[in-house]
Amino acid sequence: MVTVVLAWLAVLAVCVAAVVFGQSTRIAARRRHRSRARRWGLFLSLSGPWLSILVAAAAGGLTGAWLAAAAAGACGVVLCAVVGFLLSPR
Repeated sequence: MVTVVLAWLAVLAVCVAAVVFGQSTRIAARRRHRSRARRWGLFLSLSGPWLSILVAAAAGGLTGAWLAAAAAGACGVVLCAVVGFLLSPR
């Protein structure tokens, strides 16, 4: 049980770090005309990590495999942050 709680705390820490990382994309793209890819990148950078955690928590609740869901959630958060940053570079 302690392992699962620590794993989910780590996922939340990774999510906060990813959102802070995504803020750099938002700050760089103030009032310029953004293409569709840049808008998707901005959405993924800012909202994707939180959505990944929600999906992982739902999967953990449905399957009961909380530790595996935390690992998948951390991978999803990192993937969303990286893809979002690549789609919306400075």
